[in-house]
Amino acid sequence: MKINDDHLYHGAALTQIAEHAQFTAINAFRDGKKVSRSSFLINNDIAVYFKYSTKPTKAFKEYSFTFNKSHLKELKEIESRAKKAFVALVCVEDRQICLISRTELTELIEERREVKGSNEDTYTLLVTVPKGKSLRAYMNAPGQKKKKLSEKIISRNLFPSKIFEESETV
Repeated sequence: MKINDDHLYHGAALTQIAEHAQFTAINAFRDGKKVSRSSFLINNDIAVYFKYSTKPTKAFKEYSFTFNKSHLKELKEIESRAKKAFVALVCVEDRQICLISRTELTELIEERREVKGSNEDTYTLLVTVPKGKSLRAYMNAPGQKKKKLSEKIISRNLFPSKIFEESETV
């Protein structure tokens, strides 16, 4: 069987989850007969949606993660079938995983929708990995270069332990 890039990069994150003391099970999400390549159910009640970006842009040192309508639909579906839901953003070159809750992703998208005044077909979440500091996740203001909307500061050591905590808030 061929090994795809998502197998490698999602697999690195899934290994860290499997090594956690509270880990008991992992299953790919299924929608009928279709198996998701991005969504997994951990311990039967925690949904984790994975995306990866191989390297940051040269200009702004940002990893870019795109969410189109089908990604957002899948996120909504997995969230409805689990007690809590997270998005794990694998920043390959820096070997870091930025973990945000599904709620935080929704907040970032809603803020962009409000600023733009309409829905978009695709939303781009950007992550920076500043040396010696926490990760930064944000979206840019629509139609404006170098203007960030609100920024989420994410501890580097949040993953994977945060997914096993009682509260979803990251």
